[in-house]
Amino acid sequence: MWDFIFNSVLLGVGLAMDAFSVSLASGLAEPQMNAKRALTICGVFGAFQFAMPLIGWVCVHTVAGWFSWFEKLIPWIALILLGFIGIKMIIEGIRGGGEDKSAGMDARTLFVMGVATSIDALSVGFAISHYGIKDAVLCALIIGVVTLLICLIGITLGKKLGMKLAGKASILGGIILMAIGIEIFVKGIF
Repeated sequence: MWDFIFNSVLLGVGLAMDAFSVSLASGLAEPQMNAKRALTICGVFGAFQFAMPLIGWVCVHTVAGWFSWFEKLIPWIALILLGFIGIKMIIEGIRGGGEDKSAGMDARTLFVMGVATSIDALSVGFAISHYGIKDAVLCALIIGVVTLLICLIGITLGKKLGMKLAGKASILGGIILMAIGIEIFVKGIF
């Protein structure tokens, strides 16, 4: 049982790194963010990291043949989504001089960031396909909780740095998002 928990935590840490970086960028873009908003953002990332492995698990047990073509699109989707959001944040940072602290943080954008940072977790469904439904749900739950905690750390660090970087935070956050998209793309292609 401890091996199962340990492996699930490791999966969670590995999968949470993209969401951590986006959380860091979110804290940079909005250094005055309140605790409720931070928990909402982290909760969205945790929820997506919980759901995606389960969706992958279900796909393996139902429509695995249909899913294989989609797996090749994952790096492209992440690159496009995070690149778009990153460019938007950079433009808003340049135009507004970084004054718009809510840049890129509306509900629709948060949803897109949640999808973009967790889409690679679909493939974890293949790795855990030998689990029964209870173990698959427990593994996904551990991944989601680990992601939530790591994202809280990211937002906290981002907020502290954002206070120091004031006018450049939106630009730096956009650059980070674009870098994450490129990293996911390069890892997925190679």
